[in-house]
Amino acid sequence: MAHEAPRPTFVRYWLPVLAYVALIFTLSAQPHLRSPLKFEMSDKVIHVGEYGLLGLLLVRALGTLPRLRGALLAGLVTVAIGAGIGASDELFQSTVPGRDSDVFDLIADTVGLSLSQLAYLWVRRP
Repeated sequence: MAHEAPRPTFVRYWLPVLAYVALIFTLSAQPHLRSPLKFEMSDKVIHVGEYGLLGLLLVRALGTLPRLRGALLAGLVTVAIGAGIGASDELFQSTVPGRDSDVFDLIADTVGLSLSQLAYLWVRRP
């Protein structure tokens, strides 16, 4: 029995999502990590951008599923899954020395996910 190569859909659409989520959790595991930007609430700006990119990668991958080909439904599912990832990330951060869990970070994550879906819908409009 020959070993089957991964399907192009997985490598092209889902692997970037998994790699990016792994990057998010790898950064979250860094003790005492601080924002590279130096202004008040800069970490919230980072969260919006970080989860905005996750939203674009995720909606792109979800669009490969037959039941989620509609941009609006894929966008709503993306925000739900992304918020779940964000909540998991915040819970995980609460166990890392020098890191804290913040509901406002989760709100910023959800804002980033939502903005990315609005941009996605705007680009895909007929």
